[in-house]
Amino acid sequence: MNTKIHADSHAMAAWLDRVVKSLGNHSDRLNAINIFPVADGDTGSNLYLTARSAHDAISKLETDNIGELLTLASRAAMESARGNSGTLLAVFMAGMAEPLCGSERLTAPLLATALERGKVRAWSALSDPVSGTMLSVMEVAAITARSTLRDSPLDPASKAALTEMLGKICTAAEAAVIATESELGALHDAQIVDAGAVGMLIVLDELRGALQGHLIDPDEYSQFHGYDIQDPHIHQEVSAEEGVEVMCTINLDALGAATLRGQLDAVGDSVIMSPVNPTEDGYRWRVHVHVPAAEDALSVIRSVGAPVNVSVTNLCTHDG
Repeated sequence: MNTKIHADSHAMAAWLDRVVKSLGNHSDRLNAINIFPVADGDTGSNLYLTARSAHDAISKLETDNIGELLTLASRAAMESARGNSGTLLAVFMAGMAEPLCGSERLTAPLLATALERGKVRAWSALSDPVSGTMLSVMEVAAITARSTLRDSPLDPASKAALTEMLGKICTAAEAAVIATESELGALHDAQIVDAGAVGMLIVLDELRGALQGHLIDPDEYSQFHGYDIQDPHIHQEVSAEEGVEVMCTINLDALGAATLRGQLDAVGDSVIMSPVNPTEDGYRWRVHVHVPAAEDALSVIRSVGAPVNVSVTNLCTHDG
């Protein structure tokens, strides 16, 4: 087994750099098949811009602590996250960072714990999580890492164990992407896979590539339905949801956060709330919701605190 692998902070920084470049290269195709939860054709753009914020935040950071690096990257990503997909990517990265704090090298046990924490954070951030999306890829990755760690005869701390785990995670994630077409009715009807799921696979593939020092062949994604370069922009053929996407950051204690989530669930959907970092009185939260009109969400948000970094985007006018 090839055990040439680098898993220090430089490798993790290289991973973020590769993710930005790869998502940039794939953004048009990801936009083209983006029809869930809203056919607004911007998943690729949102993932790319969110990942770029993460990378920019650590581009000049000098640290041997991989947890510190990923924490800083994820907080920057959260503060400027774009859309459902970008927000969930940022939340996933934030979860991954937690068990890595204080570590100078990624190992198979650490990766398994990080993927599990990332998955839990992402699933719990959504008020109504749905399978057949990037959440499914996160879940499969976490499950595969756990089972590999349990069943492998290799020394868990060895480079060989990490190499084995990365390979199995990416293989399972690819199968999970293919499965999304049958898990969601909208994707089955359009005969495509989920855009966010492909984006999540790219993130995992680039982690493997960065640590093992090899390039990911972009042609391997052409097997996915709707992903060939000649395929049309499917999202343009699907009626887009009317309304707006509201995002902001706000400081709240536990009660305020629970209250806000409940009120946003009552007036909109696609509610995502996740803590960015602790404050004196609670946490700084990143908030995302789809509502018929911006004021539907903003009035509720202002009733519990003072939002900053507010953005309002029309759901029916995204062009990717």
